[in-house]
Amino acid sequence: MDNTPRRSKRLGKGLSALIPEINEEVDKKEIVQVKLSNIRPNKNQPRKEFDEDRIKALSDSIKNVGVLQPIVLKPTDENNYMIIAGERRYRASIMAGKEEIPAVIKDIPVKDIMEIALIENLQREDLNAIEEALAYKSLIDNYRVTQEGLSEAVGKSRPHITNTLRLLNLQKKVIKMIENGEITPGHGKALLRIENHNQQLEIANRIVKEDLSVRVVEEIAKKIISNKEVKKSQKKQKDIYIVDAEEKLSNIFGTQVNISKGKKKGKIEIVYNNEEDLNDILSMMMDED
Repeated sequence: MDNTPRRSKRLGKGLSALIPEINEEVDKKEIVQVKLSNIRPNKNQPRKEFDEDRIKALSDSIKNVGVLQPIVLKPTDENNYMIIAGERRYRASIMAGKEEIPAVIKDIPVKDIMEIALIENLQREDLNAIEEALAYKSLIDNYRVTQEGLSEAVGKSRPHITNTLRLLNLQKKVIKMIENGEITPGHGKALLRIENHNQQLEIANRIVKEDLSVRVVEEIAKKIISNKEVKKSQKKQKDIYIVDAEEKLSNIFGTQVNISKGKKKGKIEIVYNNEEDLNDILSMMMDED
């Protein structure tokens, strides 16, 4: 029985043959021993960070039982090779003091190498959500892969892929916080409900400082959306001349101005952010030089 995860045909022909998932899938005649000194990593490898503790654990295993799964290499020139798949095993073998590593040699186009490297990384369980999202985006942008094709290739549901990609719409510093593990992808999804990037970052900082749960962040986002809708509704109901007056006064004072009109009485509210703003507003109202 073939346990290889299904991959979309749109991702290139024969990817399952190029990335052996278990040793039995590779014809032993294809496996050769290659000197580690003749191998170079792919500089365009989509994964930039490698967990040193995991590399160390793999290195200890290689010392005891060797490399059980061959890496995949592309010949670059005489006796030299570039890694297509298996950089962790390569790094761990060097750490283990090995001189050679079992490999399968495949001379394939560079475009396909990037495709394979992305798919191999996506099938791992230790990618953070932002690395996963960037890999999806790269496949969609550079290889015209559909989300449906991705779903088939990496064994993840289409909604999971869609929601993961949406994390890239967050404020840049918030994305970095997810990448660094300061907040969770669940927090990020809750923050996506807030359109204002400054508010996203403000609440993300609160998550870290106050250890807010995803549920609490969802409630905060819900309240912000509700307040925004109320303000929109109030603005729609205002007389067009009142709205025009608010805008003119806002331009004069350089701050937000709200005019509330009742049946007999009304109120003009001028917002200021600090004492300096207040002094400027008072100066203008009193017409002081």
